[in-house]
Amino acid sequence: MLREIVTSRLVLHPFTEEDRAAVVAIQTDPATNRFNPDPPDTPGGDLLFDSWLAHWAEHGFGYCAVREQGGPEVLGLTGVRLRLFRGDRVLNLAYRFAPSSWGRGYAVEAAGAAVEWAERELPELPVLISVNATNAPSLRVVERLGFTRFEEDVYEGAVSRHFRR
Repeated sequence: MLREIVTSRLVLHPFTEEDRAAVVAIQTDPATNRFNPDPPDTPGGDLLFDSWLAHWAEHGFGYCAVREQGGPEVLGLTGVRLRLFRGDRVLNLAYRFAPSSWGRGYAVEAAGAAVEWAERELPELPVLISVNATNAPSLRVVERLGFTRFEEDVYEGAVSRHFRR
């Protein structure tokens, strides 16, 4: 079971109800959804958060809130959760950060730590990430994380690239 992941600058911890407002705000921010063809509204963001809490309760791991060490503010989220992809069980890697924290390398640092945890603790499940093919910033993060192109198709309403390490 994942308790907490600490990097040189960040702390990743399991979601709690105290994280809900900040995580939903990040998930529904128009800037963080500029490549999302069907961005969630606040009720949709709450449903996503509920599903992520349920994943934690069932599996003991999932997406995490990300803060600077010693900082009170949720900067974003990252982590892995179970997903079926082409009939295979995989760990879906996600990351999304508040625009105020962009450009500091937090996505690479936090998502990299989540991938390291997944590969160490759940080595039987491959880590997969799906990225909108037009989302250049996210594609750069994927590259810096060491993922290689897996395949491209339409996923959740957009041409997406699915990567595995």
